[in-house]
Amino acid sequence: MPAALYALAAGAFGIGTTEFVIMGLLMQVAADLKVSIATAGLLISGYALGVFVGAPVLTVATSRMPRKSVLIGLMAIFTLGNVCCALAPNYLTLLLARVVTALAHGTFFGVGAVVVTGLVAADRRASAISIMFTGLTLATLLGVPAGAWLGLHFGWRSTFWAVAVIGVIAMMVIAMLVPASHGDGKGIAVRDELRAIGHPAVLRGLLMTVLGFAGVFTVFTYIQPILTQVTGFAETAVSPILLIFGVGLIAGNLLGGKLADRKLMPALLLTLVVLILVLGAMTFVLHSKTLTVLFVGLLGIAAFATVPPLQLWVLHQADEAQSLASSLNIGAFNLGNALGAWLGGEVVAQGLGLGALTWVAALVTFAGLLVALWGRQRETPIERLPLNARPNAEP
Repeated sequence: MPAALYALAAGAFGIGTTEFVIMGLLMQVAADLKVSIATAGLLISGYALGVFVGAPVLTVATSRMPRKSVLIGLMAIFTLGNVCCALAPNYLTLLLARVVTALAHGTFFGVGAVVVTGLVAADRRASAISIMFTGLTLATLLGVPAGAWLGLHFGWRSTFWAVAVIGVIAMMVIAMLVPASHGDGKGIAVRDELRAIGHPAVLRGLLMTVLGFAGVFTVFTYIQPILTQVTGFAETAVSPILLIFGVGLIAGNLLGGKLADRKLMPALLLTLVVLILVLGAMTFVLHSKTLTVLFVGLLGIAAFATVPPLQLWVLHQADEAQSLASSLNIGAFNLGNALGAWLGGEVVAQGLGLGALTWVAALVTFAGLLVALWGRQRETPIERLPLNARPNAEP
């Protein structure tokens, strides 16, 4: 595989780390900036909303620019945002800095996917994309626990400094290794893309993504206080447990991909059902340290097993607007993250307690399952076909 793929994976690693690491720093940030845990949780929501807004807007705005320049520019925004996070004197500044950082997220993955498919032969494009996204899964496996450990021992600001350094390194390797001749923007027929994106099947897919991941992040946003205040773990145990979650993400991603390749809609329904069951069952095991660790791993598996079916469903229905659809679905994942973080904060603020987050999360994901079942009933025979097998498909 071309070295450029690993350069993009480095950028994906930094972006994934900065998105999720705040969950392992929530208590330190809340204490230092003198805000509640629920308020600190909005730092996840702010980032996710930045991705949701930035992904489609920047994807269209940069469509005529050279892809390599876009990628370097996005990593520059990402690095600047993390420096601002590290220097933030108060909560509001940190929140705004997180939003700035998030603007690079969705477009980086959308543009990066276009670039990597242009670097390899047609029969290796899926493998090329998976290498880039390996950076994201490694971020959850290595970057997030390392960032949580760094924040615990050297203060939460040190974590953002470290991620900013990763951003600089990623800019350098992208500049050196990504060929300028690959992936230049050709321009986007915005009207045609918007028409395709407005198809009911695509919109249903985006709604499934939002609700499915809102359930995940209703719990995972507050995983640190759940583990320490409900289950009774020491703060030093959070990083190793997050490592187990990261292993689960990788396993779930691979499993979900294999299932989706076989039969898309059954895989989508099955993975959502399993996620609901895991979230619901967690309600009854949170006072057992052994079972809680087991279910954190299962949550990682169940959460990311839904990702390939959800992503493939949207791409399956988007026709010629796959680039914009991909960015929008990344935005939808992050809108789900934001809604989940907000909902979890409301559950805690209303006095239901951290232990109630799991069953509330299961109900949210159940709503996503209902949308999927509704979509299954409305799906036409033509919509079940691969794009290249549909009759009278537009070029």
